[in-house]
Amino acid sequence: MNIDGKAWRTVWLEPGGRSIGVIDQTRLPHQFETRSLSTVEQAAEAIATMVVRGAPLIGVTGAYGLMLALQADPSDGALAVAFEQLNATRPTAINLRWALERVRDRVAPLPETERAAVAREEAAAIAEEDVAMCEAIGAHGLKILQGLALARPAERQGQPLNVLTHCNAGWLATVDWGTALAPIYKAHRAGLAVHVWVDETRPRNQGASLTAFELGKEGVPHTVIVDNAGGHLMQHGQVDVVIVGTDRTTRRGDVCNKIGTYLKALAAHDNGVPFYVALPASTIDWTLADGVAEIPIEARSAAEVTSIQGRVAAEAVTVQLTPDGSAGFNPAFDVTPARLVTGLITERGVAPASEAGLRTLYA
Repeated sequence: MNIDGKAWRTVWLEPGGRSIGVIDQTRLPHQFETRSLSTVEQAAEAIATMVVRGAPLIGVTGAYGLMLALQADPSDGALAVAFEQLNATRPTAINLRWALERVRDRVAPLPETERAAVAREEAAAIAEEDVAMCEAIGAHGLKILQGLALARPAERQGQPLNVLTHCNAGWLATVDWGTALAPIYKAHRAGLAVHVWVDETRPRNQGASLTAFELGKEGVPHTVIVDNAGGHLMQHGQVDVVIVGTDRTTRRGDVCNKIGTYLKALAAHDNGVPFYVALPASTIDWTLADGVAEIPIEARSAAEVTSIQGRVAAEAVTVQLTPDGSAGFNPAFDVTPARLVTGLITERGVAPASEAGLRTLYA
């Protein structure tokens, strides 16, 4: 994707192939900075502190993290320690364990002298596959947006299609293109008029900071709204479709995404607004059925609730919002039951949110 006319991805191998570069997403939108990661400890810290975030990107960064570990020590013991170290950083997103297991299983049978190079190849392959899957998600989602635009009444033909999204599921959450935002980028580039309602997505404000940053750089018309405004907009016919991403989806189609997604799904259901979830195959957890009961929900620091980051003049600052002594609780995700999901947009097509529906694409 583009930033001021230059094509970027969120993670890349640096010259020499022994370290990786990433965009520091904690500095956005006011400062654009990159980081170089050369050790597994640095990769784990980047994932844990959300320098990199978004389920697909976490997975790719974790895969490269194993490469970094094996460059320092290719032994079985070091591989096992690095696997657990990286896997513990973010417990909710299934992509991380999926990518780590894929690299581990690929290198484990090999001689130690070959492991780091093969891990590099496998991590790079996972990255390229993620780009291809996200672009395919965009193509399938574009057809949905085109169909919704054509189905509108005559008096609304030619007006922008209003899409509401929650959190950030764009190219910053993947290697490129994104999941929920990929159909929007495809539509914009195809000449379909779209406008995006961007939930601010408290407490970390990934919508207001990251989604708005992405859409602005791509030239997509958008408006940032407070999280609680979505239902009001739906009641007044100002939302044509909701598209969100997911960090883990069960085989029955329950969807775990950023906290607040469930409330958007309820509002969409009550107002007859289609509610789609965009995801690559790596985000499906076939071992789980009931998302509410079985998906572990990460609880992050209460400081993310009691304070907020912004910019004063040219300086990025963090300010306290709450009175001294007030406690905060910060569950990072919630689960939207499959019954509230209109469809799952995958790289293989669109499926009903059910086990039977998913297995039509992933037999």
